[in-house]
Amino acid sequence: MSVESGEGRAHRGHDDAPAAGRAAAVDGLTRLLAPAVNAAGFDLEEVDVRPAGRRRLVKIVVDADGGVSLDDVALISQTASELLDGSDVMGAGPYVLEVTSPGVDRPLTEPRHWRRAAGRLVVAPLAEGGQIEGRVVSADDATVVIDVVGQGPGDHKGGKGGKGGPKGGKAGKGAPKTTRRRFDLGELGRGRVQVEFRQAEESRSPAEPE
Repeated sequence: MSVESGEGRAHRGHDDAPAAGRAAAVDGLTRLLAPAVNAAGFDLEEVDVRPAGRRRLVKIVVDADGGVSLDDVALISQTASELLDGSDVMGAGPYVLEVTSPGVDRPLTEPRHWRRAAGRLVVAPLAEGGQIEGRVVSADDATVVIDVVGQGPGDHKGGKGGKGGPKGGKAGKGAPKTTRRRFDLGELGRGRVQVEFRQAEESRSPAEPE
């Protein structure tokens, strides 16, 4: 979800401010916005500045443990707009402000990313080589617990079994076998959430003819 400040209207920086390069603009925006975003209970996940025709697009990505609603996005958009109006960080020239929440393609690189992915199917490379696919059970600042698909207790060198050793998941009819593993964050590379689609057979009413 996303909201453009002022329904896409352009804000104009102070004309006497020097034009800032993209990297400098991103750094300045991060320092300007992060304290206010954090104070509102959100994490500033990304700041980006891109050309958009004759203007520039300022994209701000925010997230929180409970997710981000449209009202949250509107609040952050208003706060960011007010801060930018009082700053020359964007230099001269018009720009459009867009505030959004992360998409499913956002890589899982921080403990909070893994924590917020609980219940989601993910794929992640392993530091020792290869990759795993599985469903995130839980995560803390140091480890991630994943129900790894298609592995038995002796099939994987990395990761730590839970109390009493690795636990096999309860697979339903036709469901893949899973093994619960605890990984140190250093054992996992940039994880990716996988898009899942409900099969037509699962959503069809029992009385509905095929």
